[in-house]
Amino acid sequence: MSQVSQTYNLKENRLDVNISRWFVVYTKYKTEKYVVDKLTKKGITAYVPLLKYTRRYTRKIKHYEVPLINCYVFVKIIKDEYVKVLETEYVSGFLKNRGNLNEVREEEIEILKRIVGEEDDVIGEAISFEAGKKVEIISGNLTGLKGKLVEKQGKNEFLIELESIGYQFRMVVDIQHLRGLN
Repeated sequence: MSQVSQTYNLKENRLDVNISRWFVVYTKYKTEKYVVDKLTKKGITAYVPLLKYTRRYTRKIKHYEVPLINCYVFVKIIKDEYVKVLETEYVSGFLKNRGNLNEVREEEIEILKRIVGEEDDVIGEAISFEAGKKVEIISGNLTGLKGKLVEKQGKNEFLIELESIGYQFRMVVDIQHLRGLN
């Protein structure tokens, strides 16, 4: 591939010389935390949303942290850091759509932080909504989560999809914590 076409692809992939943006890299299974550690040591901003579990056994209590999404690590990079990320041990490559890197918006990173409980709560208000409508969660750990209401089951359970990542999360949310969007 010529230098000209490489430069074109990098621009098309939203990589910039000065502005860092979030992207997703694939990792080997169960190496997400290791990859984040290695990328951080290289000076690259990396994030993996971790769910915290506590298991009680007869003689001990064990605390676990497992990734919300297996084999995904989020990196905030500029153009010059692209190769450094790919050279990191256990990184398989970037998440792409039609050959272009999938950029993840800052808002969606904040949403993932809320899902795993890294962000604070806000007070909500009651609303009514229907399946197919765009909604936003305005209270609880998931505050700020926006997406399309795909399916509603009963009063409080719905399926919502994050746009850039392409993942669907089924979650139980009190109807008072939702707000309809236009």
